Amino acid sequence: MTSTDTYDYIIVGAGSAGCAVARRLSDDPQLRVLLLEAGPPANDFWVRTPAGMAKLFKSERYNWQFHTEPVPTLRNRKLYWPRGKALGGSSAINGMVYVRGDRRDFDHWAQLGNPGWSWNEVLPYFKRSECNTRGAGPFHGVEGPLAVSDPAVRHPSLCDFITSACRTGLPLVDDFNAGEHEGAGLLQANIRRGVRHSAYGAFLAPIRQRPNLMVRTNIHVRRVLMRGREATGVEVLHEGQVRSFAAAREVIVCAGALSSPQLLMLSGIGNGEVLQRHGISTVLHAPGVGQNLQDHFSVRVQFRTTRESSYNHDLIGWRKYWQGARYLVTRGGYLAMPSSSAAAFVRSGPGVDYPDLEISFRPMTFTYRDSGQVDVDGYDAVGASVYRVRPASRGEVALRSPDPMQAPAFHPNYLGTAEDVEATLSGLRRLRAIVATEPMASRVLGELVPGPGVQTDEQWIDYMEREGHCAFHPAGTCKMGSDPLAVVDARLRVLGVERLRVVDASIMPVVTSGNTNAPTIMIGEKGADMIRADRLPARANAQALT
Repeated sequence: MTSTDTYDYIIVGAGSAGCAVARRLSDDPQLRVLLLEAGPPANDFWVRTPAGMAKLFKSERYNWQFHTEPVPTLRNRKLYWPRGKALGGSSAINGMVYVRGDRRDFDHWAQLGNPGWSWNEVLPYFKRSECNTRGAGPFHGVEGPLAVSDPAVRHPSLCDFITSACRTGLPLVDDFNAGEHEGAGLLQANIRRGVRHSAYGAFLAPIRQRPNLMVRTNIHVRRVLMRGREATGVEVLHEGQVRSFAAAREVIVCAGALSSPQLLMLSGIGNGEVLQRHGISTVLHAPGVGQNLQDHFSVRVQFRTTRESSYNHDLIGWRKYWQGARYLVTRGGYLAMPSSSAAAFVRSGPGVDYPDLEISFRPMTFTYRDSGQVDVDGYDAVGASVYRVRPASRGEVALRSPDPMQAPAFHPNYLGTAEDVEATLSGLRRLRAIVATEPMASRVLGELVPGPGVQTDEQWIDYMEREGHCAFHPAGTCKMGSDPLAVVDARLRVLGVERLRVVDASIMPVVTSGNTNAPTIMIGEKGADMIRADRLPARANAQALT
């Protein structure tokens, strides 16, 4: 192994948080910043095109293509877990939906013993990060690097879904990102003039030529190097060669909720008994590493509709070429749409403090093929997904092997509590009630999936167990706090270790009530400010020593 350059900060992972951290730290020209990404650059046509997310769902080039372990509560099915492997991380392949979460999510974080993370304290970082087409205001900014925009096409079915939801008793929501999102409305997305705006495209592409910022791709970090309980650098694998980089100030792990705990464990930080079984020397016994895994479990429902109620027919046959031409010329049309453009946030019952269910709606449907291809269905239909956004179930990311090139074992424990089952059933009934209400009722000709034959709780549970899947929002595996399972403190420093932080969705003590990309970027923004404020002195004669 050879040693090479020294940097002030080494950031592991160029995902949604890592790109924000690298941008803000490199704003100081006196700091040398190294950003390491295991995946390649991501700037081809299908990455830039919002509808290209279907092409990326099982992309070998840009996707880790993870799978869970068999899930006992889902009939031992192994679920597919796509995760981004490219500059921009999952923001380069996701559905682009921009939802911050409810203000009470963040107030709860603070109440759990994490000062500085209440809604009022994180709101400035949401605002700082964005350039919102709705303009500046109490909840939005226009000077940030990240584009946030309204749907390119307001399909009539989107508007009718919202109207029907409101007629079932929900309020109309003009802005899901103003702190309280109970009700129905349009969703915003990270799309800029018809083009996906990933975290890389927003935060790093415009400043990539900074002389104090080094971005390296296709380089796999094997472990954080330690001297006692102080992080000194990282060991990497690049083009078959093992080498190291030294960090004079800090190592910042931004590898995501699935990979950050693995990297800590490979570095000797985790449950000592487990590490010993894998032949890894324990630097710090930290039993919470990999615990507290949370994700939103999703159940899809599809409805056959009248022709004008769905744009499936616009994306098949000769019409898809017309849509392609339209997109190339105008950057508009259906190829410029995110995964969902309307939603309803509802409570599963009267005793729930604030919405714990999201019903996302789209005026089209698609089918995942075993080959990995995603095909728009050849009939007129609309689809919706129901998922509990504050699950009670907790899972685990476990070390499978001491080999850094092997994925860890994912145990999501979906529907692991009766509470999650009951809440999801409530959401599915609410979806049917919305669709049965005018004006949606006049658009829907019948339910396709799971179909009208599914009526009882037992039938719904059977369908959930057979067909439910992840919503691609894992979080919580290096949680912030001060309890025995906490991994980082409120300043995102790994407890018991010097010069090492985790800054990504893994630090969420409780997953936010909605899509997780926006709060992950906020975590990157706030984390960078804390790193700069703490500004540890550079280690003298810094070397990446074990």
